[in-house]
Amino acid sequence: MTHTAETGEATGTKDKDYNLIWYVEACLSNALRMETYIQDAERANDTEVAELFRKAQADSRKGAELGKRLLKARVGG
Repeated sequence: MTHTAETGEATGTKDKDYNLIWYVEACLSNALRMETYIQDAERANDTEVAELFRKAQADSRKGAELGKRLLKARVGG
């Protein structure tokens, strides 16, 4: 695996910052997706699966919050 220098030439955003932005978006998107999955499991009266998805949603929200804090400190700071 070769490593290339961080550039950000194509996006205008340094790779590490872009990656962090992507991570936050992915966490938020996953939290939304989990909401649909929770509702599906509840409709099927499957509390075990609904709880699994609630835990995944909480983890995604936590990841998003941590990522947002880092973004604020690095990009907005």
